[in-house]
Amino acid sequence: MESSILQKYNVPGPRYTSYPTVPYWDNSGFTANNWQQSLVRAFNESNNIQGISLYIHLPFCESMCTFCGCNKRVTRRHEVETAYITAVLNEWAMYCDMLPQKPLIKELHLGGGTPTFFSPENLEILINGIFDRADKMPGYEFSFEGHPNNTTKSHLQTLYNLGFRRVSFGVQDYNEAVQKAINRLQSFHNVAKVTLWSREIGYTSVSHDLVFGLPFQTTGSIIDTIEKTKALNPDRIAFYSYAHVPWIKGNGQRGFNENDLPQDAQKRELYEVGKQILSQKGFHEIGMDHFALETDSLYTSYTHGTLHRNFMGYSSGKTQLMIGLGVSSISDSWYSFAQNEKSLEDYYKRIEMNELPVFRGHLLTDEDLLIRRHILNLMCRFKTQWNAIEGHFEELPQVLESLGEMQNDGLLEIREKSIIITQKGKPFVRNICMAFDLRLKRKTPQTQLFSMVV
Repeated sequence: MESSILQKYNVPGPRYTSYPTVPYWDNSGFTANNWQQSLVRAFNESNNIQGISLYIHLPFCESMCTFCGCNKRVTRRHEVETAYITAVLNEWAMYCDMLPQKPLIKELHLGGGTPTFFSPENLEILINGIFDRADKMPGYEFSFEGHPNNTTKSHLQTLYNLGFRRVSFGVQDYNEAVQKAINRLQSFHNVAKVTLWSREIGYTSVSHDLVFGLPFQTTGSIIDTIEKTKALNPDRIAFYSYAHVPWIKGNGQRGFNENDLPQDAQKRELYEVGKQILSQKGFHEIGMDHFALETDSLYTSYTHGTLHRNFMGYSSGKTQLMIGLGVSSISDSWYSFAQNEKSLEDYYKRIEMNELPVFRGHLLTDEDLLIRRHILNLMCRFKTQWNAIEGHFEELPQVLESLGEMQNDGLLEIREKSIIITQKGKPFVRNICMAFDLRLKRKTPQTQLFSMVV
């Protein structure tokens, strides 16, 4: 990649797990009542056709990883598990009481934090409690995030017996200096062990999460990490850019010196080298920062044009309604977003008062829904289109004009009624989405809200 192109477009920008992005939610017109109305509307429109997605946030970790931007609570006191599961199941009961019939769950994901902080027995209580009030949709996909250091064979077998077939292991990097800097010490042996156990038990999709741009990373360490990863042959790989946002996450991302981070062209080289090796090993680039083998459902959905992106990341299919349970979780009815209390104490307090623990949200306008569709198309298909009736909006000519320089730089092609992102432009998909982000354009942030796009 030419350094001039990199320098021009490496600016702060959203990751677009939603549109509008969270800093641009308009909470002024949002209430628990209109969130409930939106929820029921989406449920009635989609439950019997698509089913729903359920995300459960399990926030506890035994130690702090200094690269992590997730909502977590660091503790070694495992007695916290029972109270948390009780609260989550009470929250779920509140949602089920609002719905006109049993929900059909198409997707269920356990994220964190560290879901495998919880014992297999407690995870079984949690999942069984969920399905006391729900049924499984045909073709369901259940997944969870596992820490290689504390995921046991019993975790894997228990969740498999409950219907889980996809597991993601956080690897990040195998270099010892990098691991020390981010306080994430784990051996290749531990990752290999849990990966092989997963295969032995019968999981059909095993994913490894890698991160580039971490302190002390070099081209050599990335090559070594990816070669080790490929030796274990995961079905999909998430190769994320490290989002350095200490002004948001505080001391959690201050476990190393700023000068220890690879910058700009050096950071991008880590990705390009990794991407080249992955391509040689049979992995296909899917959306942004994701790679999959042709045998994985993520690749199939990408080639069929059904890839979707939401607060859980990329998904092989879309459900209109996603309910988030647990502290800080975000729900999405397609017409509105709602986020739970971010403090564990506040979350518990709201549950004890028999209230949905939602503290903020956003009702999407007609314009929001249209722009959201364009951004999803760009993020999932590397293209979007419009005509006189669908996809056209008043400010589209100005958006296309703002993309002219990117077209001149070979990052995209602007056609009569469509935009196609080129191979050269794929690293800058977030920049292209920003051109469509009318809320961002109308109110430029006065302070840095987002990580760098590259």
